Amino acid sequence: MEIQIRNEHENDFRQVEELTREAFWNLHVPGCDEHYLVHVMRNHPDFISELDFVAIMDNKIVGNIMYTKSHLKNESGDTVETFTFGPVSVLPEYQKKGIGSALIQHSIKKAAELGCKAIVIEGHPHDYCGHGFKGSKSLNVSDSNGKYPYSLLVVELEKGYLNGHSWKFYPSTVYEPDEIKSTEFDKLFPKKEKFYKPSQEEFIIASNAYIE
Repeated sequence: MEIQIRNEHENDFRQVEELTREAFWNLHVPGCDEHYLVHVMRNHPDFISELDFVAIMDNKIVGNIMYTKSHLKNESGDTVETFTFGPVSVLPEYQKKGIGSALIQHSIKKAAELGCKAIVIEGHPHDYCGHGFKGSKSLNVSDSNGKYPYSLLVVELEKGYLNGHSWKFYPSTVYEPDEIKSTEFDKLFPKKEKFYKPSQEEFIIASNAYIE
């Protein structure tokens, strides 16, 4: 089946929020807030609209990826801009078909065309190392506290761009959604049951693991 990728249009917004909710519901926590994140991200100053893509299969939107600006600061206080993507959403019934990979590969190519030198994300290494991402410690990129989270991953689009410095990563503030507003936003969607899944425990472990 052919995957078509294009930029998100305004009349796609609700459909993308719905598919994001389906993709993440009960995955990391009971319920999810990724659909609210998508909703508020579009109007955030760090949002990169040129890198907001949807994947189409069977004449419907089945996946989405969004990017924001982020930055790194080195030991001298110098700052460089980076890009960060997330969430990457694919409808459950269309997962394991290469849709997420197609969105990542397409958007990385477009990010490079926009002049991006490095992409920094937080995610499971299993999902992203195949796309060229490396553990942040190997590129001397820590979080803002100087630690190296297991989930902090970096890909240089210009090889050697980060050489010679130690860096701290600062993501967009959009990734700190208001929990109360998120809960209220979710009430605009059909009611879904919140429950525990083993993937939630794996998420907690991975989110709290650091590289020494």
